[in-house]
Amino acid sequence: MQYVIIGNSAAGIAAVEGIRQTDKNGKIIIISDEPHHTYARPLISYLLLQKTTEEKMKYRADDFYEKNHCQVLLGTKVTAIQPEKKSIRLSDGKEIAYDKLLLATGAIPFVLPVPGLDSVENTFTFMSLDDARKLGKALHKKARVLILGGGLIGLKCAEGILQRVGQVTVVDLAPGILSSILDSDGAKIVQDHLEKQGMRFKLGQGIKSLDKNVATLDSGEQLEFDIFVMAVGVRPNIDLFKAIGPVGKGIPVNERMETSCPDIYAAGDCTESLDISSGQRKMLALLPNAYMQGEGAGINMAGGEAYFDKAMPMNAIGFFGLHVLTAGSYLGETYSLKDEYGYKKLFYEENLNGYILIGPIEKAGIYTHLIRDKVPLATLDFDLIRQKPGLMAFTKEERSKKLGGVSR
Repeated sequence: MQYVIIGNSAAGIAAVEGIRQTDKNGKIIIISDEPHHTYARPLISYLLLQKTTEEKMKYRADDFYEKNHCQVLLGTKVTAIQPEKKSIRLSDGKEIAYDKLLLATGAIPFVLPVPGLDSVENTFTFMSLDDARKLGKALHKKARVLILGGGLIGLKCAEGILQRVGQVTVVDLAPGILSSILDSDGAKIVQDHLEKQGMRFKLGQGIKSLDKNVATLDSGEQLEFDIFVMAVGVRPNIDLFKAIGPVGKGIPVNERMETSCPDIYAAGDCTESLDISSGQRKMLALLPNAYMQGEGAGINMAGGEAYFDKAMPMNAIGFFGLHVLTAGSYLGETYSLKDEYGYKKLFYEENLNGYILIGPIEKAGIYTHLIRDKVPLATLDFDLIRQKPGLMAFTKEERSKKLGGVSR
């Protein structure tokens, strides 16, 4: 059996581990257009913050490929999938046959067509190790950095460089930062925290045009800068599959990570999967989902049985010591608590649908469990659990199950 995996990040690595659970001998070929050993993408901001090193960023040990008997083609681009021949074509014209193929191609930066962008000398995106390396070389103590995008990518970039430059300004069309995961109250708490660190924000407006080192905002205000970072989001890297099968926002897959094409699977940020908290199909660009999808795909590619039907939005981030944790969908009634320690907001109907936690995040796993398993709130003491999550809010029988048969 010959397995071909396009992609060398969380989903691709998980697929190798899934395959090897079932098939110890089949040939695995990993192909990536990046030249690096697998690394954890969420750590690139900490590399700029100088809180980690490239060596510590490695997602698996140096001998991972050798131990799992993988042939690795790094710095190699796949240009086409040929399902009728069960092969892929590389940029140099060579073809590689597959019995089972996995697309773990991830996501790529979305670049807005801002007028004058091509006149800016120091412009960067912030998605990869190479992006972080290039940006890091351009930083200096007097640099004025302008970041377009107040979402996860833009703010993690801002955190990573803030202490190494003279000024960081974040521009976003939304009225609040992190608009895809926070409500207005939560956004204000995080923004206040970041402003105390020295960040500046221009919200509720975009960049109308760029001219070398000057940005003109929608309001007419002009901002001078030395470095420009485009961080408005990502889009699934679906171009390879789009040429051979139907796509939505991402590559549609079923619970076994199978696509519409026989013997072709997909996992990770390039896919479109069912969000159990809302019942809608979405792109869920999250490392834990990518890993679970990849492992399931690998098991199934090797002839095993694995199902991934627990996908939902989840984000766990921190900014200068302030923890932010969100999950699920923001539907139904709400319960909120705001005090000097932090902020909590729960969204619920018959079940818990989602939550926002800022500050203390202890025992958040209980809320996550309620969402994933669709636990009816009528079966527990919701008044207690929404204030203080803990096992005592569950029935004696449920506590016994969760404690391995020992009731407390």
